[in-house]
Amino acid sequence: MKKFSYPKTFLLGFGFFGVSVIWATYNAFVPLFLDGKFHLSAGWIGFFMTLDNIAALLIQPPVGAWSDRLRTPIGRRIPFILIGAPVGAIAFGFIPLAALLPLFVVCTSTLLISMAFWRTPVVALMPDITPSKYRSQANGIINFMGGLGALISFFIGSKLYDMNQAYPFWLGSVLVILSAILVFVFIKEPKEYQDDNREAPPGIIKSVKEVLKEEEKSPLRILLAILFWFISYNGIEAFFTLYGVNHLKLAESDAVRQLGYLSLIFLIFALPAGYIGAKLGRRNTIITGVSLMAGSILAILILPANVLTTLLASIPVVGKLYVIGLILMISGLSWALININSLPMVVDMTEDRRIGTYTGLYYLASTLAAILGPNIYGQLVAWNQNNYNTVIMISPIFLFLAIAMMLGVRRGEAKK
Repeated sequence: MKKFSYPKTFLLGFGFFGVSVIWATYNAFVPLFLDGKFHLSAGWIGFFMTLDNIAALLIQPPVGAWSDRLRTPIGRRIPFILIGAPVGAIAFGFIPLAALLPLFVVCTSTLLISMAFWRTPVVALMPDITPSKYRSQANGIINFMGGLGALISFFIGSKLYDMNQAYPFWLGSVLVILSAILVFVFIKEPKEYQDDNREAPPGIIKSVKEVLKEEEKSPLRILLAILFWFISYNGIEAFFTLYGVNHLKLAESDAVRQLGYLSLIFLIFALPAGYIGAKLGRRNTIITGVSLMAGSILAILILPANVLTTLLASIPVVGKLYVIGLILMISGLSWALININSLPMVVDMTEDRRIGTYTGLYYLASTLAAILGPNIYGQLVAWNQNNYNTVIMISPIFLFLAIAMMLGVRRGEAKK
């Protein structure tokens, strides 16, 4: 019988903490390397920033289905973590040392393959050990830990970056190893899966076909909504540092810090967002979050650059807070309402033995968005004469499409 345990869920959150440290650092600083060290255009930077997601698109969904079927003495998810995390940590540490683009590509390719190998299993562990009615709250805890990892990357990483460009990456390598060790030592997978000899759940391709053919379209609608809001979010994330430097004329580290404020508020609201979703309903909470995010991005679009870069405060440890950082705080709250409740909605549209497969479908949609977003944004920036404000112009369009999809979702609330 599954029981909800706060301490166990926080310990499991270290897995997502490690994932978030890696990707927050990667998305914040790799575009700066591609622009400053290798002198790539915005279009090529957008393409490069999707290479990790192309691999993840091919790897994460089938790995999720594979982990549903795997049976080992240490569980069906843990083996993926023990292999993927150390390899990813080592490759990540070498990224800032690569002076030649081909070597840089080798390091990043190794990183993306190894991270894709263990991300779906570590996320699927949450619903594995959590009863349905507590999954929004548990996902809040998991994402709180993920937000903490991103916060460390943005705020501490930006300070380390000013000292040495390699330091944020080395910090990430150490933290992801420690995170994997904590998950392995303290998280024990449910025993009911060890001797489960029933017919194996269908693989990811068959599951996609089932979703497309299903008469009730809630699974398809939420997957499309996930696709649209992640196109918006990933497009902004991939280009925000360049938008801050080129359009707002901020220093590189200050641009990264403004993203840090988004992560700070996401961190603060990760736990409340789970409880809000449980109280008001996941669907209503997500629609509210997407609407708020669209409004905050429209505010950035409307306000002139000199207003957005008005200094509001210099906060000890954290750094300078500009008006744009304050607006991004609203986006952080919005993203918490969206992100905390979307995965529980997806996995509660299926039976427990297929949680890994449906977690894979969630990542199929989000990873496809992570491929499309930076490529779409990069090409549009290039076509608009490297005007990085283009990134802000097109984001609300995808968020409005996400709202339209969510209005038709009828399933995915907590099971009784």
